Amino acid sequence: MQYMNYRESWQRGTADFPVEFHHITPQYPQYYMPLHWHVEYELIRVLEGCFQIILDGQSFETKAGTSILIPAGILQEGIPRDCIYQCIVFDINMLINNNDSCCQILRKVMDREVLLENIYATEKKQIHQTVWSIFDALGSKQQGYQMIVLGGLYQLFGHIFTQGHYQEAPTQTKGRHRKIRQLKTALEFMESNFNTALSLAEMASSVNMSAKYFCRFFKELTHRTPLDYLNYYRIERACYQMLTEHQSVTEIAFHTGFNDLSYFIKTFKKYKGVTPKEYLKI
Repeated sequence: MQYMNYRESWQRGTADFPVEFHHITPQYPQYYMPLHWHVEYELIRVLEGCFQIILDGQSFETKAGTSILIPAGILQEGIPRDCIYQCIVFDINMLINNNDSCCQILRKVMDREVLLENIYATEKKQIHQTVWSIFDALGSKQQGYQMIVLGGLYQLFGHIFTQGHYQEAPTQTKGRHRKIRQLKTALEFMESNFNTALSLAEMASSVNMSAKYFCRFFKELTHRTPLDYLNYYRIERACYQMLTEHQSVTEIAFHTGFNDLSYFIKTFKKYKGVTPKEYLKI
């Protein structure tokens, strides 16, 4: 699960079964989940520790046993703390194959006519059991597991609607959606230029804002300053390159936008708690 582009757009699973499964531990190359979004839905279960999930600027603290459902197009960031978690990314279109009442409900979900709750604690027993059966089936991949997964997804949405874990989409959300679109544009610009000497003014101009207003706008939605997030993203890219490419620390520093090796090491330790060399030994 590589969140190297803010908008992910590759094939999930197979054409016949578009479901992608990931088991994430602290040793995983992309343990932290940088800001990104994709056109599929995502289901997360937290197995151990704490997991902070930020969805379109709203932050939620979750613990072991929690299930998280993220609709398509939502801007998301995940911050695990001593955490083991699993993710399923799936194309909701695979659940829609005719015009029956079931599919009409799902189309309302896809069209954002209704908004689903995102966080489900262990106390919501039916949802918890359904989510766990989906993940367990994907983890085992025993004969027929695909049917358990598809049935489980139908059952999950069924429980959400029968138990009222949704609301009609409010009409006063246009301003919020416009801000999210602007943020996505800024993030895509930062992703495309992270390895250059990117200035605050350049980031702000990508969405036609002044630097001062852009700082306030960006922090409101991400809880970080633009420069803080840019460095955070650069370090995430550096971690991935360190674990997957045969380059020296100096080469990686320069390839991820740092012109000074000592500053790279200092910034790396700020976000990771260890130096680059120590990180490679973990």
